[in-house]
Amino acid sequence: MTTSIRLRPWQKDALEKLLASQADNFLAVATPGAGKTTFALTAAAKHLADGSCRGLVVVAPTQHLKLQWAESAHRLGLHLDHDWSARDGELPADMHGIVTTYQQVATSALMLRNLSSGAFVILDEVHHAGDDKSWGESVLTAFGGARRRLTLSGTPFRSDTSAIPFVDYHLDEARPDFEYGYGDALTDGRVVRPVYFPAIGGHMEWVAPDGSEMSASFDDALDHQRANQRLRTALSLEGQWLPKVLADAHAQLLGIRRSHPNAGGLIIAMDQEHAQGIAQLMRQRFGVNPTIAVSDDPMASAKIHRFSNSTDPWIVAVRMVSEGVDIPRLRIGVFATNTTTELFFRQAVGRLVRWTRGVRSQKAFLYIPDDPRLRRWATGIAEQRRHSLHKRRRDDDATFDGAEFDDRDAAQAAAEAADADEQMSLFAVISAVATDESTVQSSLFSDDHPDRWDDEEDHESHLDPELEVRLAVPAPRGATTAGTDLQGKTRKQLKVELRDANAELVRELVRFSNLDHRAVNAELNRLAGIRKVTEATVEQLQVRLDRGNSWLRKI
Repeated sequence: MTTSIRLRPWQKDALEKLLASQADNFLAVATPGAGKTTFALTAAAKHLADGSCRGLVVVAPTQHLKLQWAESAHRLGLHLDHDWSARDGELPADMHGIVTTYQQVATSALMLRNLSSGAFVILDEVHHAGDDKSWGESVLTAFGGARRRLTLSGTPFRSDTSAIPFVDYHLDEARPDFEYGYGDALTDGRVVRPVYFPAIGGHMEWVAPDGSEMSASFDDALDHQRANQRLRTALSLEGQWLPKVLADAHAQLLGIRRSHPNAGGLIIAMDQEHAQGIAQLMRQRFGVNPTIAVSDDPMASAKIHRFSNSTDPWIVAVRMVSEGVDIPRLRIGVFATNTTTELFFRQAVGRLVRWTRGVRSQKAFLYIPDDPRLRRWATGIAEQRRHSLHKRRRDDDATFDGAEFDDRDAAQAAAEAADADEQMSLFAVISAVATDESTVQSSLFSDDHPDRWDDEEDHESHLDPELEVRLAVPAPRGATTAGTDLQGKTRKQLKVELRDANAELVRELVRFSNLDHRAVNAELNRLAGIRKVTEATVEQLQVRLDRGNSWLRKI
């Protein structure tokens, strides 16, 4: 299959640097929304086309992202199994490879070692390999024999515990081979949106776990534990702070939807109970029924996918809509969680920055408590936005490296979780009232300094024709029926439909013959010339179905 893709300048620069490198490992750090997936899959297709790599393995941080990667690969003519399992046996001959998760790697490292031998491996958001020590060890075991490893991240990261495999470190800081920051993307224009941060002040009163009554605003200096209690009080549904912020955010979204009709909003909640309470409040006060996506719900991924393709106004999530999840229509966010690490904050911002072609004035807004920690993270991002604007006005060649990323994410998150557990038993909200509102660095965007992102022109019209890359994607070794892929579905989706049809046929054959399910399946596999259904190509599944129907007609 030959296809062509027009890359953004940074994607082409990164691809050229990767292809020129002789190293087995390559780390690309690019801001969320910039197009890491397209860059990585283009690089993979190049390596498969020139024969330097056999097969493709993508490792994603979440289950939901597996399907997203497979669908993106399909658009380039690459066929990936996003539902692969070690018990499935050999990879079907008509697939280029698989998409898996870091958690799955930890349980299937040896099988993946065989599968990835000589392959091109993409490790998406590679810092997750450090989430658990066993994950990092499994990644090393599974992909040590790969021909080439492309590691990706949307955020610069440190090694505060053990180094992540296949990443080069300098003074505990991951050293990327290519870096493209948020400020760079804003400077290029029509790549990401500018994000604004309405920071809502408040006055909170609560009973601390030791029984003492506390009262503080976000301007008061508190120790870490008291600051966490103050934030939890503000976010409580028992007070008036959160309902006021939700009302402001909903009004902002309604205004945006006048020019961007399917624009949506994301509310990041503390936990499942909190998410349910927020959804109920939204129904009662604003007459909207938000989608709820929580990790305990087995349908969460499907709900996110449905919301992404709908015009529904709001989704409430608990750590589900995180890095990499692509919902370009999100324009409003409410940071209603007590997780305050910089990494998590940047991931939340990343959900709002994805550019939508053909939409004028694409400012996005993330409403945040005016907590000093969150204000600090927002200021760093707003500073990159400010620098981007001034760079455009001056038209100079100055560069901006971005704020130094120094996050103790795992340790801090664990400490906050412990604090939360302790507080739940004795902690009690008395009141929470929203007070003043300020937008971080808002004065930089007055009428004297209009932003340069309000442009109706299609992004593609600004791309140099020289940035077009032609890809001769090789067919998998067992693919002989390319025509079956012309139905707007991935090859894996076609297989699911054919396997369902085969399963229904087996039930019919059992019903009208004297054989049990095992005997019928064995005979159908023999007729189709396969060992296991999970190892079958699209063509073999169709043959199995056709010969089974012929058998059924003879009974």
